[in-house]
Amino acid sequence: MKIKYLYQLLLSHISILILAFVIIISLFSHFVKEFAYQNKVEELTSYAVQIANEFQAGQVDMRRLYPYQDILSTRKTQFIIFNEEQQPYFLPEGFHHPPREQLKKSEWNKLKKGQTVMIRADGRFDDEVSLVAQPIFVQNEFKGAVLLISPISGVEQMVNQVNLYMFYAVISTLVITILVSWLLSKFHVKRIQKLREATDKVASGDYDIHLENSYGDEIGVLASDFNIMAKKLKQSRDEIERLEKRRRQFIADVSHELKTPLTTINGLVEGLNSHTIPEDKKDKCFSLISEETKRMLRLVKENLDYEKIRSQQITLNKLDVPLIEVFEIVKEHLQQQAEEKQNKLMIQVEDHVIVHADYDRFIQILVNITKNSIQFTQNGDIWLRGMEGYKETIIEIEDTGIGIPKEDIEHIWERFYKADISRTNTAYGEYGLGLSIVRQLVEMHQGTVEIKSEEGKGTKFIIRLPLTAKQQ
Repeated sequence: MKIKYLYQLLLSHISILILAFVIIISLFSHFVKEFAYQNKVEELTSYAVQIANEFQAGQVDMRRLYPYQDILSTRKTQFIIFNEEQQPYFLPEGFHHPPREQLKKSEWNKLKKGQTVMIRADGRFDDEVSLVAQPIFVQNEFKGAVLLISPISGVEQMVNQVNLYMFYAVISTLVITILVSWLLSKFHVKRIQKLREATDKVASGDYDIHLENSYGDEIGVLASDFNIMAKKLKQSRDEIERLEKRRRQFIADVSHELKTPLTTINGLVEGLNSHTIPEDKKDKCFSLISEETKRMLRLVKENLDYEKIRSQQITLNKLDVPLIEVFEIVKEHLQQQAEEKQNKLMIQVEDHVIVHADYDRFIQILVNITKNSIQFTQNGDIWLRGMEGYKETIIEIEDTGIGIPKEDIEHIWERFYKADISRTNTAYGEYGLGLSIVRQLVEMHQGTVEIKSEEGKGTKFIIRLPLTAKQQ
């Protein structure tokens, strides 16, 4: 059976309130009743002591007992005085209880011992009564007892009156509670309903959701968390769409990059098979086929490298390597490419500067960055600098090329990202993977890489790699 949350809240509030009232009323009623009985017994005891004191001299004028009779009759209380034989010594006018049945043997024995007998409620008479028996001693000799009897109907009446007022209070409180609980429950259910509606929108793919919340309770915190979740889902969706767009562009670029060398290789192979290429041109054909094959291999290698690095399938073998040695190898490897674009590769590093890195991967990092600098620099300078920092080695690769727009800088580390192709025919990292691989490798070395660039003034890459504890 389904019960709406609104009714669940109402039922829980009312149930708790009723339970609380039952406990409070029961305790309060018991307390009032006990208090009234105790008060009545104490009152009777006080009068019993006063009457008993009238016999201390041994003889008493019976006329002195009539004022007590008048006072006690106004309180609907009767008293009787027994002698030591438990025979009535003084009976007030109109006393209607059989004298010999007033006190039990056990109670009479207590009186003989000088103990006061107090009973809050007793049913031995026609009506429920409270009774007090006070012993009378004259010169330390037991002479009888004073018995006071008062019906408890007045106490019961007072308790019933209190219970009636409590009942009215309960009814009034329940009415108010139901009204307030209904309003509060509607308020909270409405907030939950907004969350439900927002959840339905998110489930349908609409992440442009923001729940207004000015409350600091659990539902408010949930709404804040929901807003954060929706924001992150939107960011994830945008990122997926961005990556998918780049992936499609990447596939198109790769297809284009593969199509050109494959077309060239296919044409050259057909020409060689059909003997349409002269003998003096065959060596050039073989050289061209080799270059185009190497180009395709580089593309495949970059993709395999990225996947291995991303899935952490490679292991770094870190060594302490002289930085100038690495720079010389990079310069030798890329010198021809730099000269083709009239660029100068220059090294600035002291002989004692050491870098703690995996030799092959570190060269891969520098080659990828330097190749990008060459691609975007025409008739300029490219600097490879190295220096010692605080517990680290700092490597800078700076060019005087065309620079990178601000809107592209934050994205160039992303896979498949390519700068505005209208500016150049070549993407950052040739296939949009080079700089992404660079960042992954630097992070695997527990290092950092940052970029500073300004359009028309060049670009600087700054790599920081930590030294070993021994070097520090």
